[in-house]
Amino acid sequence: MSHPPLDPPAPGTEATAAQGAELLGRLRPLCGKAFAGRIVADTPANTDDTFQGRQLVMHVRDCTQPDTIRVPFHVGDDHSRTWVFQRLSDGARLKHDHRHRDGSSDAMTMYGGDLRLGEHSGRYEFPGDDYSKAMFRDLGREVSMANVWAIEIDDERFVYELARPGRLFRVEFDLTRPVPAPPPPWGD
Repeated sequence: MSHPPLDPPAPGTEATAAQGAELLGRLRPLCGKAFAGRIVADTPANTDDTFQGRQLVMHVRDCTQPDTIRVPFHVGDDHSRTWVFQRLSDGARLKHDHRHRDGSSDAMTMYGGDLRLGEHSGRYEFPGDDYSKAMFRDLGREVSMANVWAIEIDDERFVYELARPGRLFRVEFDLTRPVPAPPPPWGD
């Protein structure tokens, strides 16, 4: 199934281009592998309990395109989420592809942002882009307009983080222990 197009690249620098290449370079050796995760920060605690008590698995599933890696994030039997990492000539982009069980796009999908130059090797930050802010505003999720997503990756762990004023959510995946691959994400 084809996936929605990604936005055109935003301006960046040589340094962000190098970090974007580094990120995809760190992900590519994980292609085809799945890893279990655990919540290491949830402040304040998520009141809808979407993630608590559920098996969390990331699957570096689709590495067929040279500049894009798709990583479904499975939450129990919910297979609606896929992180889309795209290397750009001037950096990288992270988008969140959300689908319904029938494969159709969720109203809140393809949000994310472009890589901003980070100070620490192995940490990649993606502040919300204009598309995401407009979508959050239109859907009454103004609190999400300040979102910054971050990825941390080294030889032993992969961390997914969502941060904004008053909110921190982090899931850490153990890269030293692959787990069986989950089913395909919805819409794939």
